[in-house]
Amino acid sequence: SSGINAEYGAVLHDTVEDTDTSLEEIEAEFGSEVRGLVSEVTDDKSLPKEERKRLQVVNGPGKSGKAKLVKLADKLYNLRDLSAETPVGWTDERVTEYRKWASRVCSGLVGSNEKLEGLLAEELTGKHGVPFPWTE
Repeated sequence: SSGINAEYGAVLHDTVEDTDTSLEEIEAEFGSEVRGLVSEVTDDKSLPKEERKRLQVVNGPGKSGKAKLVKLADKLYNLRDLSAETPVGWTDERVTEYRKWASRVCSGLVGSNEKLEGLLAEELTGKHGVPFPWTE
């Protein structure tokens, strides 16, 4: 079912970026729909980090509905994780910049899931004063 495929995509979305697993292996194991979703939310690691981050902001609005859900949930998880424990070596400034970037990414996904968007607003604006949806 497509709900299950979205869940697989959510669980597997970092696999291609963070391991030696290929999209072909994802497809062989989980099918073409899951491969497509994973591919849609996977950054091109051959690009510089700043370009990958820029593309997440620019390309977000054109993603499929399922990809937008994965992105919203992933950013919410990352933001909550960041609030619970700052990564070693991260300055307060870096944490603030990540939150602002995450708000810009997720603002391009608004209209996808009211519940997740409300939770993001609570995390970003309510707890940390970062505008969401982002306004330049």
